[in-house]
Amino acid sequence: MKLDFFGVRAALPDRVNNILIFSGILILILAWGLITAIWPSPNIPTPIAVLLSFKELHFQDGLVLNLGYSIKLNLLGYLEAVVVAIPLGFVIGLFPLTKGLFSRPIDALRFVPLTAVTGLFIAWFGIEDNMKVSFLAFGIIVYLLPVVVQRISEVDIVYEQTVKTLGANKWQLIYTVFIPATMAKTIDDIRVLIAISWTYIIVAELVNKTGGVGGMAYTAARMSRIDKVFGILIVIILVGFIQDKLLQLLDKFLFKYKYA
Repeated sequence: MKLDFFGVRAALPDRVNNILIFSGILILILAWGLITAIWPSPNIPTPIAVLLSFKELHFQDGLVLNLGYSIKLNLLGYLEAVVVAIPLGFVIGLFPLTKGLFSRPIDALRFVPLTAVTGLFIAWFGIEDNMKVSFLAFGIIVYLLPVVVQRISEVDIVYEQTVKTLGANKWQLIYTVFIPATMAKTIDDIRVLIAISWTYIIVAELVNKTGGVGGMAYTAARMSRIDKVFGILIVIILVGFIQDKLLQLLDKFLFKYKYA
């Protein structure tokens, strides 16, 4: 098989793709090391310094416990957002009355600067974990809710007409057409929103600094331990990557036809 590395949307074997992925990571690490060797800077640690920082992060700073705390907040916030946004999105997106009343205000929520509403969540929920989970959930809901409404509008009308021709009532139409078709696309949007959920973790964890990798990163930066900051960021990226892969596996399990 001839490998076309520069063909437009050309397909490559999985083995070749895996080699390219690891090669790309290796090239970036080597470039990072070369840059820090040629132009040393206290603000850009070397790869070796970052690697060595993990010992201190683990034994002195409790990296594993703090990571577990952040993952707990992240998952609870994500679960709360999904439980709220998906049913509400269906109610708004399916019916003309609710769509006409609320679709524009829902779209406008995306422009709310989330860091600016931290004080509101503190006033409403206090400074404990309930506030942090609710804040993270809100940060996801403002993006996920309009997406669910949009995905409903994208369902091909042919499927709707076919089911109606077979005699389906309103609820059968929703159950057999709109829910599967919408969720098959929405799960991809949920995967993308993982990055947003980790973006605001540091804001939530700084409220009372009871733990978490976001708080660790902030403290390390204040102490000019940039090597630790880089190490923590690498850990967050790895956790996000694992979450993304787990959701992809769930997608393949629930919507096998997408990968046929």
